[in-house]
Amino acid sequence: MRPAKPTPPDSTRPEYLAGLFEFARDLGLHRIGVTDAAVLDRARPELERRRREGLSDTMGFTFRDPVRSTDPTRAVEGARSIIVAGLSYHLDEDPETDDLPPLTARVARYARHDFYTPLRTALQKVALRLRADGFRAVVFADENDLVDREVAWRAGLGWFGKNANLLLPGAGSWFVLGSVVTDAQLQPAAKPVPDGCGACRACIDDCPTGAIVEPGVVDARRCLAWLVQKPGVCPREFRGALGNRIYGCDDCQESCPPTVRLADRVTGRVDIGGTGAHIDTLELLTSTDEHLLERFGRWYLAERNPRWLRRNALVILGNTAAGIDDERVGRVLRQYLEGDDPLLRAHALWAASRIGRSDLVALVDHDADPLVRDELVALGSA
Repeated sequence: MRPAKPTPPDSTRPEYLAGLFEFARDLGLHRIGVTDAAVLDRARPELERRRREGLSDTMGFTFRDPVRSTDPTRAVEGARSIIVAGLSYHLDEDPETDDLPPLTARVARYARHDFYTPLRTALQKVALRLRADGFRAVVFADENDLVDREVAWRAGLGWFGKNANLLLPGAGSWFVLGSVVTDAQLQPAAKPVPDGCGACRACIDDCPTGAIVEPGVVDARRCLAWLVQKPGVCPREFRGALGNRIYGCDDCQESCPPTVRLADRVTGRVDIGGTGAHIDTLELLTSTDEHLLERFGRWYLAERNPRWLRRNALVILGNTAAGIDDERVGRVLRQYLEGDDPLLRAHALWAASRIGRSDLVALVDHDADPLVRDELVALGSA
C-alpha cells in the first residue's frame, strides 16, 4: 500500500504566507505579493476593446484569447491564489546611450540580458515548496496564459503608469514580472496601490511616435517596441523615429520621473551573459543566420527568422550612416541591394536614399518586385 499523502498545512494562516514571502525574498526576488485567482474582470473587457479597435495590431500574446488570459483557473484548474513577483532589470553598469559611436544599434534594457531565467528559477523554487506542502502550483512568466501586469496590480505590487507599465512604489518600472498560480488558499496581504502619476504626462509627451493614445493605452501600430518585432515592412512613417533601436524602446520609461529618480534603489543582478546595451550594426548585417540566432535567439524573432533583425539594422543604417566616411557601409548596402530577399532590398534602398547614395539607389532602378517598386515610388525614383 502506498503511504497516505500528508495533510497540507493551513495555507490561510498569516504565518504560512509570511514564510513563503521570506523564502521568495531569500531567492532574490525584489517584490512579492499575493492575490486571489478570480477572473481579471477589469482587464478582460479592456483587452477585448483594444483588440476590437485594432490597438493590439497583429500582436497575439494575451490579446489572442482574452477569456483564457484573464481567467487563472484556465491556466491551473482549481486555482485559488496567485503569488506575484517582480525582479529588477535595472543594472548599475547600464551605460548612457546618448553619445554612442557611429553605426551602433541600441538594445532596450530588458533585452540586454536574460532576466526571465533567474525570475523563473526563483518562482519554480517557490512552486516546489508549495507542491511539497501538498498544493498544486504552476509558474507563468512572459507567457500568454496570464495578464501579468494586471495580477501584479491586484497583488499590490504597483500602479499602472500612463505608459501602461507597472510602477512599483520606491523603485519605478524596470521590473520583469512572473506568477505562481496555486490551489493553496492564501490570504491577500495588500490592496492595489493607488495611482502615483497624478498630472504628469512626460511619457505621453516624450513618446517618439505618439503611441500612448490615452493614459495607460498604447497603440501597438505606433509603438516602436512592437514594430521592431512585427514581421513585414517597417512602416515608412516611423523609420526615422526608430533611430538606432534594434530591439525594444525605453523612451516612455526613461522619461518617467519616478523611474528615473528611484530606479537605483533596487538594482538587478545578472549571472549569465547577454547582448549588452550596444551592437555593431554592420557586424549584425554581415553575420550568418546561425550566428544571429545563437546570439539573439532568446529575443522574440517572428518565425525564428533573422531577416527581421536585418530589416531593423538596415533602417538604423539609414538613420545613422549619413556623412560617415566608411566604405563598409556602401559594401553592405550593395550586398543587400543585390541580394535575393526583396523585403531587405526595399529597406536597403530606403537606407541608401536616406544617406544620399544615389549610385546605390540606381542598382534597383529596374527591380520588378512589388516591394521594391513601392519603395521606389515612395522615394520618387520610379
